[in-house]
Amino acid sequence: MHYSLEFYKMTQDILLHPVFAETRSYVHHGPGNSLFDHSVSTAFFAYRVAKRLRLSSEDVRSITRAALLHDFTGYDWRAGKREIRGRGLKRIWNMHAFQHGFSAAEHASKFFWLTDRQRDAIKKHMFPLVPMAPRYKEGWIVTYSDKVVASREMGLVVWQAMKKAGGSLRRAFA
Repeated sequence: MHYSLEFYKMTQDILLHPVFAETRSYVHHGPGNSLFDHSVSTAFFAYRVAKRLRLSSEDVRSITRAALLHDFTGYDWRAGKREIRGRGLKRIWNMHAFQHGFSAAEHASKFFWLTDRQRDAIKKHMFPLVPMAPRYKEGWIVTYSDKVVASREMGLVVWQAMKKAGGSLRRAFA
């Protein structure tokens, strides 16, 4: 994919950061898709949405950077087993899908300066899976962008599995 020079300039400190670069080795939405790839695709999609909405350059930058860091948790959630505490609904709430936005906001803050709006966008990007809706436009655009990109990535996984199984959805996931 071709990214614009403006996009690269507003994200290069993150893209070139050695800790962020580690996400290249984390499988995300299926084989051949790293967390790095997903994050960059989400950020570029959010950048394009913000530009299309004719938001200010500060807002475009803020949204793009929050989208790039939305899954930057500091761990590979597929590798090993993270301890999940609690019982019942509390146990479910402590699972990666529900908590990683909060982990990502905390982890990203260790390496990059974030505004309150960016932190909110990162924490709440899994809405409606997490019951807290984003408070600001940054959060809504990051949430939307993540859903579009993740759907596209997962659709490709399903398509490839069906192709491999001779076109049968039942055989693909049996």
